[in-house]
Amino acid sequence: MAKVPYIDSGECMACGSCAEACPGVFRMNDELGYAEVYNPEGASEDEIQEAIDMCPAQCIHWEE
Repeated sequence: MAKVPYIDSGECMACGSCAEACPGVFRMNDELGYAEVYNPEGASEDEIQEAIDMCPAQCIHWEE
């Protein structure tokens, strides 16, 4: 089974780095005030991991 990214919304700083790094998976939700995963299969695991590694709040994790 594939790994699925999720964002701990309580930790998210809404900086947008994940959406910038991986727009096929993450987007900013201005109504909620943080980033969200809208398409967990929108990029390769390596690309998603890169976005996870860039996150200054370290709030993106893998759910298996």
